[in-house]
Amino acid sequence: MKKIVVFTGAGISADSGLATFRDADGLWADYRIEEVCTPEALARNRALVIEFYNKRRREMLAAAPNAAHLAVAALERDFDVEVVTQNVDNLHERAGSSRVTHLHGELTKLRSERDAELIVPIEGWEQPLDAEAPDGARLRPHIVFFGEAVPMFDRAAKIAATADRFVVVGTSLAVYPAASLVRYVRPEVPVYVVDPGSPDTRGIRNPLLHIRKRAAEGVPELRELLLREK
Repeated sequence: MKKIVVFTGAGISADSGLATFRDADGLWADYRIEEVCTPEALARNRALVIEFYNKRRREMLAAAPNAAHLAVAALERDFDVEVVTQNVDNLHERAGSSRVTHLHGELTKLRSERDAELIVPIEGWEQPLDAEAPDGARLRPHIVFFGEAVPMFDRAAKIAATADRFVVVGTSLAVYPAASLVRYVRPEVPVYVVDPGSPDTRGIRNPLLHIRKRAAEGVPELRELLLREK
């Protein structure tokens, strides 16, 4: 059974109504990164950071998986599939994908400020400001802030290296180290990019097909193509 690795970014969830971070009307148009997505921001203005991620969590819970998420999940009927995502939402899981690696953390979880490996689930959307972890430290969003290491990257790189087909959906390929995952794909493996814009594909030396459509339209189309190539 062929192994398909699907690497997704904010563009796949945009069709579910979730704002992207980097577009002109995205989240960073309303917030400065330094105010809500750094360790220093959490120390300086904890209330603002917690409020920011509570809003993201509430929006996530109100959203539903779109046709792109469902098409990715449906690939598991015919292929060995793993998803690596830059997204912190749970729409892949809710669509039915069974193996999802989150590079940048998960909104559905919190973690201890003292022990990064002490991770607990959160029910609903609201993290109380002074919620405590089992170790007595305060809880923080289980999000990889700017300036922090990406602990799941090594795992994701190993997954990318196992691909027989590598699919990129809705990412600019501009955020590192995540964007460098394409460099771990074996040279002969075809790479398929689904994005209506112009992601940075200059580092891709593999056979490349770019489907210039939004995720909800382009991923179901790609699924049909992959089934024909099976």
